[in-house]
Amino acid sequence: MLVINVKENDSLEKALKKFKKKFEKTGVVKELRARQAFEKPCITKRMQRIRAAYKQQMQIADVEG
Repeated sequence: MLVINVKENDSLEKALKKFKKKFEKTGVVKELRARQAFEKPCITKRMQRIRAAYKQQMQIADVEG
């Protein structure tokens, strides 16, 4: 259960924004989407390797540029 501390003078929009941010950090929606369709472990590992290679290329490009 998420608990959001709201000050007396905070608006409803601010409270809602805090709630959305906290809810996103829990990863519930991400996990729900992942569970909707089964993905084979080999495909999951392949995607992780592709993401890691992309991040590494971006870091190299950032250091050079």
